[in-house]
Formats: sequence, C-alpha cells, structure tokens
Amino acid sequence: MDFPQAELIAVNGIELEVFSAGDGKPLLLCHGWPEHAYSWRHQIHPLVDAGYHVIIPNQRGYGASSRPADIAAYDIENLTGDLAALLDHYGYDQALFVGHDWGAIVVWNMAMLHRDRVTGVINLSVPFMQRGPSEWVGFWEKMLGGDFYIVHFNRQPGVADQVFADHTEQFLRNMYRTNQWRFPAPKIGSGMPLINMAKAPHLAAGMPGELLMSDVELQVFIDAFNQSGFSGGINWYRNFSRNWEILGAYEQHIYQPTLMIYGDYDSVPKSDNLAEFVSTLSVASLDCGHWIQQERPEQTNQLMLDWLTDHYPA
Repeated sequence: MDFPQAELIAVNGIELEVFSAGDGKPLLLCHGWPEHAYSWRHQIHPLVDAGYHVIIPNQRGYGASSRPADIAAYDIENLTGDLAALLDHYGYDQALFVGHDWGAIVVWNMAMLHRDRVTGVINLSVPFMQRGPSEWVGFWEKMLGGDFYIVHFNRQPGVADQVFADHTEQFLRNMYRTNQWRFPAPKIGSGMPLINMAKAPHLAAGMPGELLMSDVELQVFIDAFNQSGFSGGINWYRNFSRNWEILGAYEQHIYQPTLMIYGDYDSVPKSDNLAEFVSTLSVASLDCGHWIQQERPEQTNQLMLDWLTDHYPA
C-alpha cells in the first residue's frame, strides 16, 4: 500500500494535513519531533488490513499543516484540541490514540484533557511525565544546564531553528540512525549537541550506526522540513512551562488501557513507576533505539495488533 494522499482539513481554527486509509474503528497516530506523518508508513498496511480506519495528521507546525506565529498556539490545549476536532470532522465520538516521542506526550495529555474521547493509548518511547512541584524548563536548566536541547530551545529562541533549516539534510541524516549504540559516541564538540550535529560536516559520513531509512524515504522528511521549517515543531518545546501551568488543573492519571513500548537503547529513559499513573498497563521493550516503529516495524506492528485484539478489537 502506498502512503495515502494528503487532505487538508480545517480543525480548531487551523488546517491539518491528514493522511487516512481503511474503514472500521479509528486509530489516530501522532508523530514526534523532528518527524512527520510518514514516520508511520510501516504501520498503515497492517492496521488497515486488520480492519481499522488509520488517521495520521501532520500536527500543527509540520508539513503542510498550519504554522501559527504565536508560540502559545502550540500549547497542550491547542495540540489536543486539534485531535478532538479531527475526531469531530470524521464523526467519531472516540478513538484509540497512538503516539511516538512528542506524539506520545500529546497522547498522554489527550487522555487527561479529553478523557471521554480516548478509548485507549499505545505510546512509544516517552513514558508519562508527571507534573511535579517544579516547572519543567527551570528544573532541567538547574539539573542539565543551558546546553540541554529543551533549555536551549527556550532560552535562545530561533537559534537552533535557523541552524537546522540551514543544514536540513545533514541534520536529519545524522538524527535518523539505528544501531549507533554498538559504536563509540562521536565527538561533536562542546555546546548544544543537536546544533553541533547539524553543523559539523565531518559527521555526515562519520556518524555511528546506519541510516534509519532509504535515501528515497529520507527525502520525504527533507522536503517536508524544507517546506515547513523547524520553528513550529520546536515551539512545542517552548510551551513546557505554559503546559506545566495548564496541567495543574488536571488529575495526573491515565484511566484508559495502555500499551507502552520502549526501545532498549533509547536515550529516553524508561519509567520505573509508570503503573502508579496508569490504571491498566501493558509494557513491552524492543531491541532498538529511539525510532521504534521505524527501526523494528514488524515487531512493533505485532505488539500493537496483539494488544488491540484484546483491548480494541476491529
């Protein structure tokens, strides 16, 4: 099955570029950063064949979707509001939501902010982030310093955005790696690591591991970010402090049945207390890094389909 044709859909005061296929119960798949709906290309065929309606938006800030100038337009109320409005567009009261990386953060919060619209959760890589007593960006700055990428995005707005835009192909080619944990970490200099990764020409041929995808597939991402730039997606990170304030009004608990899939070599740490915040939890881990559904597509699909059979049968 080819990747579906895009459709621009008006939702929540913006337009989303949406790719959908199949009939049946809805599954809404949410990508992470720096990614694209195309990150789910390996999942569409098996999920459609299993009898689901698969809906994959380029979320606000990505691809041909709207890119509001106001940073606050990318807060968690807007990101989850887009998905609720997308359900309305298709005439669905509820759906099961799947997220990877930042998409997982959106899905966790969708399950809290729009609890009655979410029948279940499948999340990859990023576990539930409890709202603690300290605002997130300030906490990370204190613990990890100003070169930690999320802190840098917030304290030096626009800097990383421009560097990534100036070196889009090299940045993405260096980011999208697999099996890199089998090799020594590259020396990329001092300062903000992602900026160094984007700017250092010698890394293009010297990054450890293998490219996650073919050059043809990579070009889809390159073209998308050449169209959208990086500021929209990075603005999600610039709302961590605002989101911390917003989430103070919500119970920090997930009541929907949940499958959490980790990568054994992911730089994002696993949670050792996830069951405290998720009532009905299944956990799996695959022999891969961060880009789970692209690194191990067959195993990811099987885990998802087996769990869906028990919790959300087609």
